[in-house]
Amino acid sequence: MPFARPRILYVTDLAYEARGRRYCDEDIYLTSRLREEFDLALCHPRDAAALLDAFDAVVVRNSGPVLEYRAAYDAFRERAVERGTRVYNQLTGRADMIGKQYLLDLTAAGYPVIPTVDRAEDLHRLPVADAYVVKPRLGADSAGLRIVPADRVAEALNDAGDLLVQPRVDFAYEVSFYFVDHDYQYALHAPHPDRRWQLEPYDATVADLDFARRFIEWNGVDHGIQRVDACRAPGGELLLVELEDLNPYLSLDALDEPARDAFVSALRTALRRLLAT
Repeated sequence: MPFARPRILYVTDLAYEARGRRYCDEDIYLTSRLREEFDLALCHPRDAAALLDAFDAVVVRNSGPVLEYRAAYDAFRERAVERGTRVYNQLTGRADMIGKQYLLDLTAAGYPVIPTVDRAEDLHRLPVADAYVVKPRLGADSAGLRIVPADRVAEALNDAGDLLVQPRVDFAYEVSFYFVDHDYQYALHAPHPDRRWQLEPYDATVADLDFARRFIEWNGVDHGIQRVDACRAPGGELLLVELEDLNPYLSLDALDEPARDAFVSALRTALRRLLAT
């Protein structure tokens, strides 16, 4: 007998511990709502490659930093591409899905991003600052991120691996814009710079959304949830901090019930769209 409803493999690490966030709560909530329309099974990212053949689509959600299971993730990607598996987010992302190289690419292309270089000889291209942010090219969730005084930043680049450097920006606040496929859903901001994950709803302006959509269009991910993280710079402009296109945490607990319902509805519609491809 054929299955009556689409079967979705939902990839998450319910045991992953993140600072200031409970990933497991978000995925327990989302799967409880998606089960109203789809047949779901949850699995750890290390098991995804072995299980995906039995499902109509795979949804990658709060699966934790890929660095912790790199070989398993590469095997999953290879297997999914080989058999043409529908994956949400689709595996063609150009941003955090493949590391931080995009920060260099966007800097070179003149996008409104915190200026980024990866070589000591290019430090003169950055604005003068008292301190700089040094982070791994393949880092995630702030792993390996350091604040380095200006007089030591060249030494830090020369002495340690594959790193990126940005000026430390004294921003007013951080703000995140959330998209399902190419459709804007909501925005949240952290009004206190020292409390990144104490988020409140943010009323995005037309200019704010134009800013965020530039990066969504640049990335070209047709099927997926993306989060555009930005900071409000001293001059008032927004600068990109991160474009999360693999498994962005959604902070659904910061939304009221109507906003959460609207997001779930958008996600269901997006999954139906993916299943129809």
